[in-house]
Amino acid sequence: MLIMNRKRMVEDKLDRLTKGQTAYAESRELIRLVKREIQNRQIPVLMDETDSGCWFIPQKNTTTPSDEQLAQM
Repeated sequence: MLIMNRKRMVEDKLDRLTKGQTAYAESRELIRLVKREIQNRQIPVLMDETDSGCWFIPQKNTTTPSDEQLAQM
C-alpha cells in the first residue's frame, strides 16, 4: 500500500491550479484541505463536487476591457 503525505498532495493540487490545470481529489479529507488552501490563497476556482470526488477547475482572471482597448478593437 502506497502512503502519500497529505500536505504534499495538497501542494501538488494547488501547483496544478496555479499553472491553469484542473485537479481532482477523491477523499473528503483531501477535498477539505484543498478547499481551505484555495480560500486562504484566494485562487479563483470552480468546484464540481460529486459523491465520488471533486474537480477543481481554475478560472482565468476576467477583466473588462478599458475604453482604450475597446477603441483598438
